[in-house]
Amino acid sequence: MPWPCPSTIGEILKQNVYATSWFGKDHNTPAFAASQVGPFDQWPTGMGFEYFYGFVGGDANQWQPNLFRNTTQIYPFKGQEGTWNLVTAMADDAIDYISRIHQTQPDKPIFIKYAPGATHAPHHPTKEWVDKISAMHLFDDGYEKLRERIFENQKQLGIVPQDAKLTPWPKDLLKPWDELTPEAKKLFIRQVEVFAAYAAYNDHEIGRVIQAFEEIGRLDNTLVIYINGDNGTSAEGGPLGTPNEVAFFNGVSVPVAEQMKWYDVWGTEQTYNHMSAGWSWAFDTPFDWFKQNASRLGGTNQNMVVSWPARIKDKGGLREQFVHVIDVVPTILEAAGIKAPEVVDGIPQKPIEGTSFAYTFDAGNAKAPSQHK
Repeated sequence: MPWPCPSTIGEILKQNVYATSWFGKDHNTPAFAASQVGPFDQWPTGMGFEYFYGFVGGDANQWQPNLFRNTTQIYPFKGQEGTWNLVTAMADDAIDYISRIHQTQPDKPIFIKYAPGATHAPHHPTKEWVDKISAMHLFDDGYEKLRERIFENQKQLGIVPQDAKLTPWPKDLLKPWDELTPEAKKLFIRQVEVFAAYAAYNDHEIGRVIQAFEEIGRLDNTLVIYINGDNGTSAEGGPLGTPNEVAFFNGVSVPVAEQMKWYDVWGTEQTYNHMSAGWSWAFDTPFDWFKQNASRLGGTNQNMVVSWPARIKDKGGLREQFVHVIDVVPTILEAAGIKAPEVVDGIPQKPIEGTSFAYTFDAGNAKAPSQHK
């Protein structure tokens, strides 16, 4: 069917007076169009998002990214190499965008698609965040113990049944922690501390964006859908991790001794790093396997947090209904009071797939059956 069909959430909301924007990862633009000659119809600005600040492709160096504002390549890191970082810069730009729209037209509704590079490789946090995580010694006893600890915490939170059991550790794929050399343990701990710092750093910067809505008095009536992860946690580092994930893509496993040469600069602009898949298996608890394995829930299941203070009163409540990513658009439309369009720019639209999960916002529906048919 001709473009735009189906229309994007950006286009639908734009045609209903929203200011629409996209920050961060754009892995939607085809490779043949990802240059300065376009065509630009499948860039964010051609798909209903009036403003774009981010990178085109599956991942990006957070210290020196392939960065665009709308369709123009920009280089804000020049002269600030090693200190400028996209995780912070992206939040700064989003906050500036929110401020500009609000100052110009305070009653104009705002939609932001915010897709940071974290926690996709390369794991590029600032030293401040690496030092914070390292000082906590969260991972010193290895990935199996981490997995058990996460599982027990999930039971305490009521996320998994009390009688649930973990699948066995895959000893044939991932060497048990106690069988690793001291050097490998040291390296693997460094890898995961940088990964955790990346996640914490990103979470902090997203918090700044949300705070910007609070500062202009709009947070109470702002719907936030927060999905954190990289499908399941990725195994692209292989069993040993890697200082450069491109090595993994080319079938090259870098020995521990060689990786130790990058130990002190792990996560800086000198690496394109990923961690040992042992940590990835642990972070997919209570499930198993990885992002690469769509046949297992460890490869597809993500956590999601939803906030809308004016509407959701069951703060901290748990919902267990099945929700798929295609349910996000119909939920946004229901929350905004917008009917899915039948025609966009003269082009008939396919029916929107997915089921709104707005019904789960009410505490009375906490245990309601899924509305999927």
